[in-house]
Amino acid sequence: MTFLAKPKIHHPSLPVNALGFTRRDYEGPVSTLCAGCGHDSISAAVIQAFFELAVPPHRVAKLSGIGCSSKTPTYFLGQSHGFNTVHGRMPSVLTGANLANRSLLYLGVSGDGDSASIGLGQFAHLMRRNVDMTYLVENNGVYGLTKGQFSATADKGSRSKRGAANDDEPIDLVMMALTLGASYVARGFSGDKDQLVPLIVGAVRHKGAALIDVVSPCVAFNNHPGSTKSYDYVRAHNEAVNRLDFMPERAPITTSQAPGETRDIVMHDGSTMRLKRLDAEYDPSDKVGAMAYLESHRARGVVVTGLLYVAENASDMHDALQTVDAPLNQLPDAELVPGSAALAGINASLR
Repeated sequence: MTFLAKPKIHHPSLPVNALGFTRRDYEGPVSTLCAGCGHDSISAAVIQAFFELAVPPHRVAKLSGIGCSSKTPTYFLGQSHGFNTVHGRMPSVLTGANLANRSLLYLGVSGDGDSASIGLGQFAHLMRRNVDMTYLVENNGVYGLTKGQFSATADKGSRSKRGAANDDEPIDLVMMALTLGASYVARGFSGDKDQLVPLIVGAVRHKGAALIDVVSPCVAFNNHPGSTKSYDYVRAHNEAVNRLDFMPERAPITTSQAPGETRDIVMHDGSTMRLKRLDAEYDPSDKVGAMAYLESHRARGVVVTGLLYVAENASDMHDALQTVDAPLNQLPDAELVPGSAALAGINASLR
């Protein structure tokens, strides 16, 4: 497969972040997805988020499965580590990589078919193990690569481009993540970059499994009247429970948003995530309340977006397993081979 590379020369006055990188340094080749695809908007949000975070691209490991969504890591963070797995198996490969080298920032990119169908079991175990990573689901409700069949996340009663109705109950990955123990759960919309970028920033900063389910309309097969994952439907039925400003230490980010009730959440690295509530009744630290809120609004056909749940003192898989801090390939022989006496002690403890 050939890719159309972007010119390396750019205007000298482009804004730079704390590392001296421009936004262009976080891009990849030109996208080959359909013009207007919501996935390209998500790629743009990822680029903007990592530019604002001032993360060296080589510190990021991006992994994906199979599908239109899983092609998108090619189009951002071109200087980072990347691995395209087999269909539905991204979570297990990412888990293994994370265990071997916890010093990288892990970004998993998947779709509604890759995660909610063939990869549903893998998705579930990654969430329950609270693997420290950001899990982006680019959710369009159809199988775009195989010409628009309903996926497992398609809403019951929604109609395909040819008019067929979906009679199956949908799988809601957000509700599953909440049930399984994810410590950061959000839903975004590819058509709302102002909301999506801070959600990604917060997820990258968070310790533990961070899921962002992004409704991303398929312009070829699922952007028509009757679809509940079209641009028009989501814009008309979207209710944002909050808006986020993310403020890294020593570099506050200011916004022009209208003043409202605020809440500061101190993240594990000492940075602060400020939550501006749009719904006075919504509390993102209340998991049971979040699930009830989502279900009541789903029954009315409302798509709830924003930061739905966050655990402020979350742990991750490494805490549970008490792993070493250093990447495994950097451990000396003395630590990797403790000797016969240590082995004898382990064997004795199992008798």
